[in-house]
Parts: sequence; structure tokens; C-alpha cells
Amino acid sequence: MTTPDLESIAPLTRRQFIGGLGAGAIALATAHASELAATTAASKNIVVASPDILRKTIAHSGESLPAIGMGSFMTFDVRSGQPRNTHLEVLRRFYDGGGRVVDTSPLYGNAEINVGELSSALGLSDKLFFTDKVWVTGDYLSDTSHGQRSLDQSMGRLWRDQIDVIQVHSLTNVEIMLPFLNEMKKQGRIRYVGVTHHDPRYFEPLGWWVENGPIDFVQVRYSMYSRAAEERIFPAAQRRGLGVMLNMPLEKARLHKIVEGRPLPDFAADIGVHNWAQFFLKWAISHPAVTCALPATTHPEHMSENLGAMRGPLPDAPMRDRMLRYMQSVPGFNDLDKMPWYPGKAFQGLVHLSA
Repeated sequence: MTTPDLESIAPLTRRQFIGGLGAGAIALATAHASELAATTAASKNIVVASPDILRKTIAHSGESLPAIGMGSFMTFDVRSGQPRNTHLEVLRRFYDGGGRVVDTSPLYGNAEINVGELSSALGLSDKLFFTDKVWVTGDYLSDTSHGQRSLDQSMGRLWRDQIDVIQVHSLTNVEIMLPFLNEMKKQGRIRYVGVTHHDPRYFEPLGWWVENGPIDFVQVRYSMYSRAAEERIFPAAQRRGLGVMLNMPLEKARLHKIVEGRPLPDFAADIGVHNWAQFFLKWAISHPAVTCALPATTHPEHMSENLGAMRGPLPDAPMRDRMLRYMQSVPGFNDLDKMPWYPGKAFQGLVHLSA
């Protein structure tokens, strides 16, 4: 397949896209158009992914997904006029390497816009499995108009007339949004409905919705460091056959920070691990409840490392225990939450993290 530039995309699709954006986002799209045309002209062709990657099945629907996806928080939040060449290459490698699930949110600054534009430039808008979110309340109780506007905007930004998963972000207005999203599902505008949270302090209410809510997916924080989802959320998801996506599987680069300069343990070779990203990710996706992990990166080489976790054997229960015991012996592991997200890294997008 020849990679198209932005100008080759059908005019109707472009109008639908711009129709879904606010004035600021239109300016962003215009500012980036010439950059994208030049960048994509030099991009490599998209190739068919290798068939030997790990896919995991959503029990209640039977659909299978590659076990490593891509997050976009902070990493794809690029301001208007800033170069996105490396982001385009990250996305190209992701698809070439077998990745399909891409997660974003209107809350992530320009990330949703950039994910949509770059996917379209690579000819991937209808080939990726997009998971997005709503983060809205309303003008009054039971008002769903804000949710409708958010969904319309997200569909325009992602160049899609149907989004694979829409999730209630951090349970915001969940009692109103879930019925609304399920109505959108009946209308064919979305395929699956979900809920999310990244903070274990909210896992009790999240667990209730996983046990009882009209949902198909849950997205939750889970990593070698943060394992609280095993207690209630994973068992409930397994009982109901829900899809489970993982946010923060690398703990926002903090797991890498504490092993910086440290060689892999010898036993890592037994499960085909070649780098620390694969060590952390294979551990996470080997839990039987997990469908897909969503690590994020701005580095093409790091994307290739992440995708390698879908190849070779996964750790069994004894190996998972051994891997965890090893990490618990690493200085700094037990205090990881005291470390800021993305230590030593600065992002220049719209979203700013507190120190």
C-alpha cells in the first residue's frame, strides 16, 4: 500500500473532520497540513503485520485484539506548528509491527487531533481500533448534550463515522453517560462501551460498575508496581467476559527509571525478553483477565521494543512471581509512587503535569 499524503484524502472526509472541530482545532489542522504532506511523502509503505503476534479475545464478543496497543496521553499532545515527524514514525511502526488498538481522549490536549490526522495521513483511519472517552457533565441533571458534542467532535477528529470503544473517563458523570453511550451503540455510532480510572483510590466504585454496569470494557491502571486491579476488577471482568485494557503499564516511565543502567536478570531470556519494556509488558499482559496494554511513547525504537512483548512465550504463574520478586528487590521499586511521572522528561504540549 502506498502511503497517501494529507491532500489525497477524500474531500467529504475532510469536511466531516473539520466540521467536528472547534476554531482552535481548525487552525491546528491548517497549520499542520503542509508538514504532514511533506512528512508522509517520505514515509515507508504500510505492510501486513506478522501473524505470530499475541492476540487476546474479548470473551463476550469473540473479537480478538493484539495484546499491545498505544496510549497517547502527553506523548501525542503536540502544539500547533511543532514537528510531528517522529510521531508519524511511531504510529507507522506501531501498525507495521502488528499494533491496532490506539487510545486517546479529548482531555489529552491535542493528542486526539494528532492521532486522527496522522492516522489519516498513513491511510489507517479505518484500520485501527480506536478507543476514546467522554469527560463531560451537562447544564442540568440528565443533560446528555455535552456528551453528544464530545462524541461528535471525537468522531470528526478521528476521521471516523464509528468509534470502536467510547469510555466514561474516570467515571465522570457515569450514571448519565452510560445510558447515553449505550444508546449511541444501538445507533451504530460506537461498537463498545466502557469505563476507566487510573487511580486505585477509585477502584471501589470502578469495581461496582465492572460488576454491575452496562459495559463491554474497563480500562484500569495495572503494572508490576500497581496490582490492586487483581483484587476485584479483574475477577469481575472475567466473570462477565469484559475486555480489559491497561493504562500505565510502564508507570509513566518510572519503571524504566529505577532499572536504568541495570542489566536484565538472566532468567528473562527464558520468556524471550530482550529489553526492560518487554519484561514489564509481558508480565502485565500475561494476566488472564487482560486484553490489551496501552504503553505510550514518542520514540520509534521504544515502540518497536514495546511491540516485541507480543512475540515469544508469556510468563506462567511461577515466572510471574519470580519476575515480581526480582523487581521488589530493586531499590526504589517500593517507593515508585513518590517519583513524578515521566522523570527527567519535558513535554511541550497543552497539558502540563504538576511537579
